[in-house]
Amino acid sequence: QVQLVEYGGGLVQPGGSLRLSCAASGFTFSNYVMSWYRQAPGKGRELVASITSSGGSTNLADSVKGRFAISRDDAKNTVYLQMSSLKPEDTAVYYCHARALIYTYWGRGTQVTVSS
Repeated sequence: QVQLVEYGGGLVQPGGSLRLSCAASGFTFSNYVMSWYRQAPGKGRELVASITSSGGSTNLADSVKGRFAISRDDAKNTVYLQMSSLKPEDTAVYYCHARALIYTYWGRGTQVTVSS
């Protein structure tokens, strides 16, 4: 059974930091491109960051460059999103996503709220 479970969301003040984790199971994690998406209230889902199956290349949305970083640990079947200098506009539900060939999987999401 394929599972992607996100951890680490919560309430943080502007300028603060959070690290999201996504634990994967049920598929060969190392073969998959892993990504983080987010969806703010009333908006569509947007790609935040992605990392190749080898971990050799990452991609970040312009809105988070310089503030967020994505990484993976294939030994732990886990992908991370380190978020710093958080802004109120980063408030959203953050989703973990896995993709390889025709296969795609989604987590259920974790809420991140940036507010004073």
